[in-house]
Amino acid sequence: MKTIGMIGGMSWESSIEYYRLVNVEVKRQLGGLHSAQCVMYSVDFEEIERYQHQGDWERATNVMIDAARRLEHGGADFLVICTNTMHKMADEVQAAINIPLLHIVDAAAQVVKSKGIGKVGLLGTRFTMEGEFYGERLKTHDLDVVIPDLADREIVHRIIYHELVLGKIMTSSRDEFQRIIRTLQQNGAEGIVLGCTEIGLLVKQEDYLLPVFDTTVVHALAAVDVALDNKRIEDFLPG
Repeated sequence: MKTIGMIGGMSWESSIEYYRLVNVEVKRQLGGLHSAQCVMYSVDFEEIERYQHQGDWERATNVMIDAARRLEHGGADFLVICTNTMHKMADEVQAAINIPLLHIVDAAAQVVKSKGIGKVGLLGTRFTMEGEFYGERLKTHDLDVVIPDLADREIVHRIIYHELVLGKIMTSSRDEFQRIIRTLQQNGAEGIVLGCTEIGLLVKQEDYLLPVFDTTVVHALAAVDVALDNKRIEDFLPG
């Protein structure tokens, strides 16, 4: 079994889910008392959030590279970044280490395409929804992407940073997400990519007829596939 290196803490609410999911899946596949071989380096999200909203992506990148190198030195065989937004600097992180990085967008796109879906609605932080690093990478997998309008993007962003990363789950916010997802469906979305690892704490598949892809779950299960040699990281790249 390969050792999974996880950069967590963004937020720790979703990092808990990563740890739980990889261990549950390893046990499911191998049985007995098996659990995942993994190393997690958890950053201080207060620092990261400050850099994000100051637009200081250089400092944020340096924090991520430092975390990645610590995991490499700690024995990780490959790396996952346990957040969507911080894949903004995934290329820089990959260039700074000698182990491969399993990109969350590649893992999500593979699952979306396996369902025969060609157009997805993307929800996440404002940085993720508006940034080319996410939508453009989805497009390399031949997926069309639709995002909410500006007002709804602000609502999603606010709920993430003022509620979900603090572990607050509010009925009023669930109602807002349901409304926004209905609008994305009206705009042609055939499925919804939850492009923030906290959104899955609020949005559940059973509440929707439209397929919902929780990137926390998808990424964690993909990491297990790589760890158990069911797949290579290259298998997730667009063909």
